[in-house]
Amino acid sequence: MENADAFVSSTAPLTWHDFLERMRHPSAADFVKSIKSFIVSFTNRVPDPERDSVSVQEFLASMEGAFRSHSLFAGCTEEELESAGEGLEKYVMTKLFNRAFASLPEDVKHDEELSEKMSLLQQFIRPENLDIKPTFQNETSWLLAQKELQKINMYKAPRDKIVCILNCCKVINNLLLNASIASNENTPGADEFLPVLIFVTIKANPPQLHSNLLYIQRYRRQSRLVSETAYYFTNILSAESFIWNIDAQSLSMDAEEFKNNMESARALLSGLETNVGNQNQDTSHHSIGEPASPEKGGTKSVNEAEKDHAPPKKPSISDLEKKGAADLLKDDELNGHFQEYPFLYASAGDLTIDDVESLLNSYKQLVLKYVCLSKGMPISSSSVSDSAKTEPQTDTMRNFEDGTNASKGEDTRIQESSSFSSLVDIDNIEMKLHTDASVRHPGPDGDEAST
Repeated sequence: MENADAFVSSTAPLTWHDFLERMRHPSAADFVKSIKSFIVSFTNRVPDPERDSVSVQEFLASMEGAFRSHSLFAGCTEEELESAGEGLEKYVMTKLFNRAFASLPEDVKHDEELSEKMSLLQQFIRPENLDIKPTFQNETSWLLAQKELQKINMYKAPRDKIVCILNCCKVINNLLLNASIASNENTPGADEFLPVLIFVTIKANPPQLHSNLLYIQRYRRQSRLVSETAYYFTNILSAESFIWNIDAQSLSMDAEEFKNNMESARALLSGLETNVGNQNQDTSHHSIGEPASPEKGGTKSVNEAEKDHAPPKKPSISDLEKKGAADLLKDDELNGHFQEYPFLYASAGDLTIDDVESLLNSYKQLVLKYVCLSKGMPISSSSVSDSAKTEPQTDTMRNFEDGTNASKGEDTRIQESSSFSSLVDIDNIEMKLHTDASVRHPGPDGDEAST
């Protein structure tokens, strides 16, 4: 399949910083005023996805037309003009993200129901259920594809989100192509590709998949959603629809067997949650010095009685850390444990002033959990208080008129209040998390994904 020229040209390195630099030029004052005015008016409106989509598409088209006739862009190539359009979309949608993403309660509900269904299907679905040939079954490639798809919620710009999908699809496509060459089979097509994508999507269970796809549909510039990009995006839409409507027949499974599998999966997941709750409850109901009740009709020696009254030996924080780190390193799906924590993959240059609140909330939760755990052990929590004295360092970004450089990746992290509470051997785990991939995710500057 030929590459989409529009997509390729839009990934020029100038895309982001060049756009910001041009908007700081005095002659761009009218552009800046129009952009700010649109953002304010859009934010103040009651959410209406259909109207909002039309409004954004019309604004982007109008501004890109104005770019072409303005002296600021005189002499620019088509690639540079395309890059300016990409920069505009990225800036506008980053500012509007909290207002435009999952703006309706029904979208949020759909996300939750879809995610729950994928969680259940994960427990029993097999490649054979989707008629995936053994030739095309490769766990290593599938895990890499899952990892790419799980990154979709780490980004705010529609283009960055769709590149996550493209990277996932290209991993799968390369797997199918290489496998067919090795086995001297015909070049695989959609009949081979879609089942693998469905399986990978179920196993990945990317957060808020439905809302992410709607967001791309509504706010990605339509003129750029073409060719290869459109093909892969259509496939992920088909995969979502298939999963949402999945039943026994879809999986070549007996209806009763499918029903039992879903019920067993639901019981298993509920049981895991119940077990955690029961363990916490048991701990709270038994005091440290409470003696065990003697067996009926039996007597115990003084030593046994002393053992009963002795507080149970608790593992140290260090022991818990080491055990957790060892278990994580053995886990084949290690990346899934960290997908809720977008800053784990970030470097200092990726952070912006907008990330401060989220990082502060995460830090507070981390300290609270660690101090509570330390108190319960008990051990000294001085290391936490010492670390609190260190001031965090962040990059700042001002408005266009300030004339200061924008922080790299201003739009690439979704603010979340979840904390990374596991204090483990990070060095070894990061080595496993950051293994070499056959494709590269776009950086904050909008670099091209390589294959």
